[in-house]
Order: sequence, then C-alpha cells, then structure tokens
Amino acid sequence: MERLKNECLNCQKCPLALTRTNVVFGHGNEKAKIMFVGEGPGEQEDLQGEPFVGKSGQLLDKYLKLMDMDRNKNVYIANIVKCRPPQNRDPNMQEQDMCIDYLREQVRIIKPQIIVCLGRIAAQKLISPDFRVTSQHGQFFKKGSIHFMGTFHPSALLRNETNKIPALSDFQALRDKAKELGIDLT
Repeated sequence: MERLKNECLNCQKCPLALTRTNVVFGHGNEKAKIMFVGEGPGEQEDLQGEPFVGKSGQLLDKYLKLMDMDRNKNVYIANIVKCRPPQNRDPNMQEQDMCIDYLREQVRIIKPQIIVCLGRIAAQKLISPDFRVTSQHGQFFKKGSIHFMGTFHPSALLRNETNKIPALSDFQALRDKAKELGIDLT
C-alpha cells in the first residue's frame, strides 16, 4: 500500500495534479472488510490530504458511529479521483479513467467484502453507469466476491435533509449485510 500511495502522491496523469494542494489517497484500516468510496476530495480534504474531513465527513462519521463503525478502526475510505476538481465540480470521465487504477489497486490490497458508493458518481463508476441513487440506494449488487451498495453522498444530505432518514436506513442495511457476511465490527 505504501508503494501505491507514493506512486499516487507523485501522479501527474491529468490536469487535476496542477491545481491540487494535496493528493487524497485514502484513510482507514487497510484490512477492513468494508470500504467507502466517494467521488473526489472537496476543499477541506484537499487542504488536509484526507478523505471526508469537512462537514460531509463529520456527518459520515456520525452515521458510521451509529452502526459501530469507525474510520480509524474497521472501515477504509477512498475516492474515485485522488485530487480535488476545481470548484468541487464532478470529476469528468477522463479524470476518473486516469485515476481508477489507483482505486482498483487499493481494493485489490484491502480485499473488502462490501464497498459502499457514496453518491451518484461513485455508484455509476463502480456499480452501473445507469445507477440512480434516489431509486436504488440501499440495494446490494454482487460483482465477483464483493457486495456493492450505493447511497446518498453526505454533502447531498447536507443540502437535502429529507434524505437523511433513507440514508440511515441504508447504513442499517449495511450493518445487517455485514452481520450476514460474518464481518466483525468490534
């Protein structure tokens, strides 16, 4: 993982490298059975070099805590792209394609049993190009040996609080799936 991280820190494959403050590689337990994947770093993540540390990260941490999960203990958090797109715009396909191999290698090393896609971009990249968060959130899709679920991005929940209850149900479904698969959350 350290070799991969160093390679990523020196990446110049796409124009995002020119505007980043920090590469946001990932954070958490590298032996976690549950992995969360967002679309890309925001302003606070770019400044601190760690995923989901702004207001959306604080909300994610609250949901994790309710399900006996912790970013420092039993999950790993990463993004599709490792550098912040300007003005927090969605990462375009070229940027995603340039960066996706880093995420694939993280998944290969970590070997999660469950990947939770946080938001539309991550779910469309990892589950299905036509994934709709509003209608398919909380559903599991098995690809190979990994169970994938898409849910609302925490920043979207901050903008539209009516989705906080459905998101909580998604996290409860995640906890139930973890138990079903024998994943120890202690």
